[in-house]
Amino acid sequence: MYLIAGLGNPGKEYENTRHNMGFKAIDVLASNAGIEVKRSKFRGLYGQGFIGGEKVILLKPQTYMNLSGGSIREAAMYFDIPRENLIVIYDDIDIPIRSIRIRKAGGPGTHNGMKSVVKELGIKDFPRIRIGVGSATGERDIIEHVIGKVSKQEQVLLDEAAKAAADAVEDIIRIGIDNAMNRHNVTYDK
Repeated sequence: MYLIAGLGNPGKEYENTRHNMGFKAIDVLASNAGIEVKRSKFRGLYGQGFIGGEKVILLKPQTYMNLSGGSIREAAMYFDIPRENLIVIYDDIDIPIRSIRIRKAGGPGTHNGMKSVVKELGIKDFPRIRIGVGSATGERDIIEHVIGKVSKQEQVLLDEAAKAAADAVEDIIRIGIDNAMNRHNVTYDK
């Protein structure tokens, strides 16, 4: 069984922001697999189904980004998910827009949601998919960049990135993380 968690913030005002790319990828996965992510538990919304013949739990923590780890920890413990079967999807300002990166392990970097996940789980060695949202300069600009409005042109690129992340999850499950990394760790220019 796999637990696939997308990081984001609940509420309409955050719905189409760069910081909600984890939620967007979960929405694409749910649509592709016919899974409804609307059950409320683990301080989040979740749904169950199958991808590539494997049982999956799709989770969208509703704790706001900086406390996402508690929701993921609760679900991982409840379903007894091994660390290699936990996949966390989130936005990354250090990756060009539309590009994704799959990693088997690593630190949280500057991402507060991932800091919470690593702290709550007490481990760093679990798969993650980082979705590039492009960079901004200065702390104020970074905050505005990740939770600010997105142009229609950029929204198209972010939608493509969410689809790419969902495809990457499906490949991790079907052909393994190493093959998925070879296939999906590609950088795009705008």
